[in-house]
Amino acid sequence: MNRLFLKVSLLPVLFILLNGCGSNQANYRRDKPVSYKSGLPQSQPYRADSNNAPASYSGIFPKPAALEPAVDFWRKTYAVWQRSEVAYHDDRFLDVVYEVMPLPGYVAEGLTAEQKLAMNSRRDFWKSRLAELDSKLRYNAALNANDRQLIAKLESSGRPLNSILPGAGDRVRAQRGTRERFKRGLEISGKYNLQFRKIFRDAGLPEELAYLPHVESSFQPAARSSAGAVGMWQFTKAAAQTFMPDKNRVDQRLDPFASANGAANYLSYAYRKLGDWPAALTSYNHGIGGMKRAQDRMGRDFARIVEQYDGPAFGFASRNYYAQFLAAREIASNPEPYFREGILYETPIHPGQYLAAE
Repeated sequence: MNRLFLKVSLLPVLFILLNGCGSNQANYRRDKPVSYKSGLPQSQPYRADSNNAPASYSGIFPKPAALEPAVDFWRKTYAVWQRSEVAYHDDRFLDVVYEVMPLPGYVAEGLTAEQKLAMNSRRDFWKSRLAELDSKLRYNAALNANDRQLIAKLESSGRPLNSILPGAGDRVRAQRGTRERFKRGLEISGKYNLQFRKIFRDAGLPEELAYLPHVESSFQPAARSSAGAVGMWQFTKAAAQTFMPDKNRVDQRLDPFASANGAANYLSYAYRKLGDWPAALTSYNHGIGGMKRAQDRMGRDFARIVEQYDGPAFGFASRNYYAQFLAAREIASNPEPYFREGILYETPIHPGQYLAAE
């Protein structure tokens, strides 16, 4: 996620509008952030003490057909592929998965040096195979059985070979499964789900936004990212000062309920500025200013933005953020088909019971 990692200045709102306030799975690969130099939008900045009446929302999160391959990919990542498995795939066409490889040995949350080497070596293998196939087709060289199998895999996506093979080697990406992590997040969410839903409902927002921590932190209250985002809702310090200020100057980012209120403030503001939920949710990763520029260039067709927009820092994480939310929402709202062994939800708690020290 493109993080607000710059030092807080006299204009913290500038950073909030240009960059998102959360992170995208703090412990996983993210796109390299960039620094924006454009000025504040001409609209009135958000103020936590303003008396803005909440807007009315339908609670509907559209899923364009063009996004289904990405949503399916994240369903598999969250609920099918285990942490001991690595999917090698095209980072633009997520329905092109070359293989799912098991890692050697016992696989914990973190990887050993041997497992990292195996993971990287296999990614290099697929990069080389695709580059070799591209070269053979360019120069009409003889194809072997493996080449023809790879061509069939590429064409199974329904796209012409000449539109997907060029550059495919550079687009190979490795994605570890997160089934165990997602399941644990479901269990932890039992503590907070009712209160989070009430927070969003009271703000006039769709209750299903309570599923967002599945994307951000897997409901880990003490999650931290390398870019400085903290807590279950992955707020940076500047974002917290704007959307969840505290008169006592206490950092509330480790408090899931204070952060949920901050997320409600942010998402309400983002929706008013951007006009739809796909863009507003993606701004949690890419920033309101970034998504406004995308809309100005590409229009309001969100699928077109995902497929064609090439703005600064609109990389893999930003393109996939909304699809990740849709997949997490689908699984969390009906987990039984994905986790037939059952989910042991933790006992619900109230805000007054929570200690930030936890």
